[in-house]
Amino acid sequence: MMFGVKVAHSLPGRTRFYIPKQLETSHIETWLRSFPGVYSARYNQVTGSLLIYHHITLSLYSLKSFIHKYKHTLKQAACSWKKAIPIIACGTIFLVNWYLQRSSYPAIVKALSYWLSTFTAISTSYEVIKDGVVHVLKARKGNANTLTAASIFASLYMKNPGSALIITLMSTISELLTDYTSEQTKHYIHSVLKLDVSYAWRVKEKGVEEKVLVEDIQVGDKVVVFTGEKIPVDGIIIEGNGTADEASITGEYMPREVSGGDNVYAGSVLQSGHVTVTVEKVGEDTSLSKIVKLLEEAQDKRAPIQNIADTVAEKMVPVSFGLALLTFFFTRNLNRAMSMLVIDFICGIKLSTATALYASIGRAAKEGAIVKGSDHIEKMSKLNTVILDKTGTITEGTPVVQQVIAAEGFNQEDVIRLAAAAEKNSTHPIADAIMKQAKDWNILIPIRDNNAQVETTVGKGISTWLNGKRVVVGSLRFMNELKVKTTNLLQQMQNDENVIYVAYDQTLVGVVSIFDKIRSGMHRAVNNLRHQGINDIIMLTGDKRTVAREMARRLKLNWYHAEALPDDKAFYVKKYGRTGAVMMVGDGINDAPALAHAHVGVTMGAKRTDIASEASDVIITSDNPVMLSELVGLSKKTMNIIRQNFIATFAINGIAILFGALGIFSPIVGAAVHNAATIGVVINSARILWLGRETNESQILRSA
Repeated sequence: MMFGVKVAHSLPGRTRFYIPKQLETSHIETWLRSFPGVYSARYNQVTGSLLIYHHITLSLYSLKSFIHKYKHTLKQAACSWKKAIPIIACGTIFLVNWYLQRSSYPAIVKALSYWLSTFTAISTSYEVIKDGVVHVLKARKGNANTLTAASIFASLYMKNPGSALIITLMSTISELLTDYTSEQTKHYIHSVLKLDVSYAWRVKEKGVEEKVLVEDIQVGDKVVVFTGEKIPVDGIIIEGNGTADEASITGEYMPREVSGGDNVYAGSVLQSGHVTVTVEKVGEDTSLSKIVKLLEEAQDKRAPIQNIADTVAEKMVPVSFGLALLTFFFTRNLNRAMSMLVIDFICGIKLSTATALYASIGRAAKEGAIVKGSDHIEKMSKLNTVILDKTGTITEGTPVVQQVIAAEGFNQEDVIRLAAAAEKNSTHPIADAIMKQAKDWNILIPIRDNNAQVETTVGKGISTWLNGKRVVVGSLRFMNELKVKTTNLLQQMQNDENVIYVAYDQTLVGVVSIFDKIRSGMHRAVNNLRHQGINDIIMLTGDKRTVAREMARRLKLNWYHAEALPDDKAFYVKKYGRTGAVMMVGDGINDAPALAHAHVGVTMGAKRTDIASEASDVIITSDNPVMLSELVGLSKKTMNIIRQNFIATFAINGIAILFGALGIFSPIVGAAVHNAATIGVVINSARILWLGRETNESQILRSA
């Protein structure tokens, strides 16, 4: 017996289950036929027998698990209906009772209506009453449900079940709205990020493809993905090419061209082509699964503002009871005293705060950012300083040739041709930049002399032989050691760039300046951060001072710290953190200590490392730096909405309490006003999630 499902008997390819609970025949049969390896399914409602014909390799455990998923789906649907029952019941009975009590029906009918209303009010609010009473007995203090229970009993004591029904009705609606926003956040995350793939095409020996369950795929296997299919694993392409939509993983809306050697991720869609992938990660180890897990955990991490809301709410419970006693003492009017009970500040504060933070996490996920907890939303709204790592964050992390200057008697093509001859087998980023330039200029790279080795002098450069003469590529220091004259050409170069020198046969051929290109959107991100009130934007880099100074000048940053080691980066983060909240943005292993010490650590980009991601509080899955300012803007908007809700809750309920004490509002009107205010502030919070991005702007805030 497992999951409430019993195996009646099993033969190879044929299994009969017994399910005690009666299910919808067509639904369960359709559900099972969608499972890979199931050929047919027949369900008998009378006997509870479920007969399945399936592939002989399909395990009973897999079938049971799939049936359990179906039952869990039914349970969720039933649970949703159960939540709506109090609303339907209270609303219907309230209207019936209101009509009957004002009509000329016999007294017995009115009495029945009265007792039915009383029973409905108590039964639909049973859990609330129970929690309120138990909390008083165990914790020796009341909570929001204690106050609600007291107001319901006070309404019934005054023979006003209609007021009790309204209290239950509207408080249930406000709680449902909060649950709805939370579920919508989770639903969005799962709908966008779910793998939703049951099988994969595994490549066997001799290239034969077999269709297998994703659960059976192991690291090291080879799988084939065809046009239109979701990639089921994380891995490296070993054969084929195509176009992959990776929006769910990286946040980039433009599809990426992929081919041999490229990484691909579970959940991406292969829009065109077909590829063979060597599996590196499966199941819960994939990037997709980790993202989903982080987002689900984020909703359980509370922000300080939530603790404040709960504390304020708790302290308002005795205040409400005290106001009720004072009102009764001075007025001797039970109606007015009860108005103090049916109106409270608790629900609006707690529900709207939680809803705003849930919605904010969901909204960030929608735009391509994983916020690991609602506390980080609050911290981002209070930032004073943003510290940016240079390589891979401010820059693209891929150096390019910026300038080529040829010495007298040579041209630019000669400089790149000779440099490429020496660098073509190197894996250094500078070599990549030179080889890319050679390709762009369609330069034919000469072949080195037979048996000519490339000699590397660490920290200085490399050399080799071409046509019996020595080719040298490296630093100014290297050239001076080899007694290559460089004086005249030096006057033409800017001294603030990465420069390599190219010499042939002891003669300087030219100079190549290498620059790491500033990431697209970084200027805009910096400007937006300043508009959001962040005055100090600092850069940290391990690069030399002249390069750092030029980068800071171009972006108009406040300051920079060059030649910084990982420990130095952590030191600077802690230093700036003494004067205010600091956000550190990086992507590499060397950024991890600094990310961990920041008030808010952010990793950004598809090339981010696992260590940096673990150390950070926020993960931006795309390479779009504008998301930094969008997140800060979203956090500020969220906190503004929470403050709006605090003010609205205290103002509306305060006026309602005053009117109730003066006898202007009856308890039923007071209950309606209070709960309507609660619903209003919850909707105000939920709009963060509901409203979409403006088509002409990338700013989250503009649409919220």
